[in-house]
Amino acid sequence: MLVTLACLGALGAAPAAAAPPPIRHVFVIVLENKGFSETFGAGSQAPYLSRTLTAQGQLLANYYAVAHLSLPNYIALVSGQAPNPVTQSDCMFYMDVVPGSIGADGQAVGQGCVYPSPVKTVADQLRAKGLTWRGYMQDMGNSPSEPKTCRHPALNSQDKTQSAKVGDQYAARHNPFVYFHSIIDDAASCNANVVALDRLPADLASPQSTPNYSFITPNLCEDGHDAPCVDGRPGGLVSSDAFLRTWVPRILASPAFQQDGLLLVTFDEAENSDATACCDEQSGPNTPNPGGPTAGPGGGLIGAVALSPWIRPGSINAHPYNHYGFLRSVEDIFGLSHLGYAGRAGLDAFGQDVYNGDGPALVGPACVESALPAPRRGVYGRGSLIASAKIVRTRGRGRLQLVFRHRASLDARQTQRVRGRTRTVRIGLRSVRSCRIYRRTLSRGHGSVKVAARSGGGRETRTVRF
Repeated sequence: MLVTLACLGALGAAPAAAAPPPIRHVFVIVLENKGFSETFGAGSQAPYLSRTLTAQGQLLANYYAVAHLSLPNYIALVSGQAPNPVTQSDCMFYMDVVPGSIGADGQAVGQGCVYPSPVKTVADQLRAKGLTWRGYMQDMGNSPSEPKTCRHPALNSQDKTQSAKVGDQYAARHNPFVYFHSIIDDAASCNANVVALDRLPADLASPQSTPNYSFITPNLCEDGHDAPCVDGRPGGLVSSDAFLRTWVPRILASPAFQQDGLLLVTFDEAENSDATACCDEQSGPNTPNPGGPTAGPGGGLIGAVALSPWIRPGSINAHPYNHYGFLRSVEDIFGLSHLGYAGRAGLDAFGQDVYNGDGPALVGPACVESALPAPRRGVYGRGSLIASAKIVRTRGRGRLQLVFRHRASLDARQTQRVRGRTRTVRIGLRSVRSCRIYRRTLSRGHGSVKVAARSGGGRETRTVRF
């Protein structure tokens, strides 16, 4: 898939402010060290990611990493913490952030890589709200001598997972959760939630067993970091694409994803030569140069693919986002406060530019009325009330077809130009029930219908043209 960013400028408008749709299961897959043009440009060695998945979801063509090297990007994704020189060198020596005092924007001031317990992650936020999370780390349980879960170096010791071994290609620096005392100091919780990837298939069996938030890290070969790999495989995008071909269909076929899921596939950083950034990214209090080996404000253009029942397949979005913005998006989905730089004023979370689909179908005998999320300033996210609003044409005559997720009061108005004058008429629907299909025949010609549904103190609107 060849994407030219110059052609996407019109698609980069700021997202409309509204509550996110009723997503309850978020999946994140993070790959390694590839820039946007290599991954999504002509000749990509990842055709499943660059063509198949972009056709099934939305390509975020202006998605940026926030630093070099790997570790600060993983940390930013779960905590909003900015880089420091120790995380920018991938924390060869596993040591505490010292002094670790909390400064402006919730940033821990100091040098080191293991953050003090007052520094929280999205995992801590979810747990405090009674929601579930899990980090799935490929090869974590493969060492004959190291722990099978919550695996990390001993404090103040060398990290011996920096290089892959045959049969054990786990890298602690690609597992963000083990860099926070808020997680590793609770051994029981860490062992239950930071687990090997082979736990994922059983967890996907039902929505109830699937965590609300799943962070998935391949090993050093299948995340694309190594090329060639220690076991003789090609590595790079070839092995990354093979990983995605195996695991993404399992996620997309899971009941949790089909019911209310969101999957983001992205990279930690671009190549070191690209230190560009977006979104008014701040360097933080601990380093003047987030670009690390290269002078620059960030970690380069990497791109991402987002898939969800609430995302229109094959869409392309040029609005700029970065790892901090994605953390903010996850926090908004679950009604959490914003951590670190995810809370900076003016930072965009995913909006209606990303959530541009109708959500899962809600008709049939298995359909049940969905719970309403909290509206934002009286406005629900797309798909919270209106599951589908479209025009069905029969013999040249348009029919409005509506499906709702929740009982609602309705105001639907048809607007047309007739003999040079604009005419608006109300369509005969005043109240609706969930899980039913409503159809109304429209006047001949062309025009638009504005559908406004209200329930539970909030509203959702949709405009369709015929």
